[in-house]
Amino acid sequence: MTVKPIIFAVALGAFAAACSTQPSGVSRSAHAPTQPAHVAALPTPAPVDRLAAMAATAINPRLAGAEMLGSRTIAGNVAAAPNLRTLVSALRASDAGQSLSAAGPVTVFAPSDEAFARMSPGVVNELLQPANRATLNKLVNYHVVPGTITLDQLRSRIDKSGGVAQLTTVDGTLLLARKEGEAVALTDTHGNKSYVETPDVQQADGVFHVINGVMVPRLA
Repeated sequence: MTVKPIIFAVALGAFAAACSTQPSGVSRSAHAPTQPAHVAALPTPAPVDRLAAMAATAINPRLAGAEMLGSRTIAGNVAAAPNLRTLVSALRASDAGQSLSAAGPVTVFAPSDEAFARMSPGVVNELLQPANRATLNKLVNYHVVPGTITLDQLRSRIDKSGGVAQLTTVDGTLLLARKEGEAVALTDTHGNKSYVETPDVQQADGVFHVINGVMVPRLA
C-alpha cells in the first residue's frame, strides 16, 4: 500500500540518520555549524561547448568497471554505471531527473546503490511511487548544485570559507561541505554526513561525484 505523501515526507526525514556513513578513521562531529564565517561565490559556469570539449578529453575514473565517457551527458554516464542503478530509477521516476539536462552545467552528488541500500526497508520503493513524486523531486534536487565544481575546486572553496562552505542546491536548499583529513564531507539539513567516494566524473553537461550516503532535505 502506498504511503500518503505528507506522512511519507515526515517519515523520510526520520529515516535520515540511517542514510549516511563515514569512512573508517574519520571522526564525526555531533553538530554542523549553521553560520559559516564566509561563503565563497559560485564559480561562473563555463560555456557548454567548451565544457563538453574539456570533458571529452578528461581521464574519468571507472565506476564498478564501467568506462565513463566525457562525451556523454550526466544521465548517460549514470545509466552506464553498475553501482548507480537506484539513482537511475530515481532520475527516471522524478520530474527533476527529466529536467536535469536542461539545467545547464551542474554538479551532481550521486549516491551509490550501497548508500540507498542503507535506508530503512521499503523507503526507496515508496519514493518511486507516483504518489510520492513531489518528495522524490525534492530529494533528487537536493543532490544537484548549479555550475561545475571539481573536487579540487570544492576543497578550495572550503578553505576560502573558513573551513565550511555552503553549497546552494538547484531548489535553494543548503548543503555544508568541509574537509576531514583527506576526505570531503557533505552535511545535510538533518546534520548527517555523506562522503565523496569517487570524484570528478566529468561530462558534457557538468560533473558528478559518487557519495556514500543519501542526503535528505527537510521535507515537512
